[in-house]
Amino acid sequence: MTSPTIIAVAPNGARRTKADHPRIPLTVAEIGRDAARCVEAGAAMIHAHVRAADGTHILDAELYRQVTAAIRAEAGPAPIVQITTEAVGIYAPEQQMAVADAVAPEAFSIALRELVPDASCETAAAAFLARHARSGCLVQHILYDAADVRRFVGLVGKGVVPTACASVLFVLGRYTAGQQSAPADLLPFLNAWSLSLPWAVCAFGLRETACVVTAATLGGHVRVGFENNLHLPDGTVAEDNAALVRQVVVGAAALGLRPATPDEVRAMFRAS
Repeated sequence: MTSPTIIAVAPNGARRTKADHPRIPLTVAEIGRDAARCVEAGAAMIHAHVRAADGTHILDAELYRQVTAAIRAEAGPAPIVQITTEAVGIYAPEQQMAVADAVAPEAFSIALRELVPDASCETAAAAFLARHARSGCLVQHILYDAADVRRFVGLVGKGVVPTACASVLFVLGRYTAGQQSAPADLLPFLNAWSLSLPWAVCAFGLRETACVVTAATLGGHVRVGFENNLHLPDGTVAEDNAALVRQVVVGAAALGLRPATPDEVRAMFRAS
């Protein structure tokens, strides 16, 4: 066996509703129960979005506290709860930073192009990221293309982005109708990547499992879930998020890879 593979699950995202899948978890209670099934299947990290009363995406510190408590109640204290700061065209960098500061979570994700849309935002971003690096927060930087990767590497070199407890997520594809990502979509990201930080992949469409297992064989890690994909590799609709996790566990095991435990994930991130 090689070093373990981190499996994260994104159970709902910011956009999909029950019309997309009847078992997509949207309420705090539903997210907690879904997370427990995913952890049992092999996930070590839950990437958590929360929704307002009308079902729309919201960045809300109290709801994040509630959903973290629900996940802990249903899945136990072990799994890492990673909150999102995704803007979805609604929130400004100041609001994204404010919710992370207010929650002080164990982990959060933030898109580089949202946090630092231009050079004028670098000073504020650097102070924010340094604050969370000092606290030991596990910060995952979302990168959408090779240009993002090169810019991220440059900002690390400038000292804007600290590497302590940091990792990145390469996103294969976009929120567009009919998006179908492929394993080869990972190549431009890796060609631009030159750091030793942990990296993971998520992918849109029917080949999600193929994309993320390919990443795992190359030393990367995995995020799956209804945020990006509702289907099993054979094209059938997945029963729930845990079914997508199980597909990765089976595919990775065939290649000599095993899921990382939550404590192994913490150790890998904190060694960065």
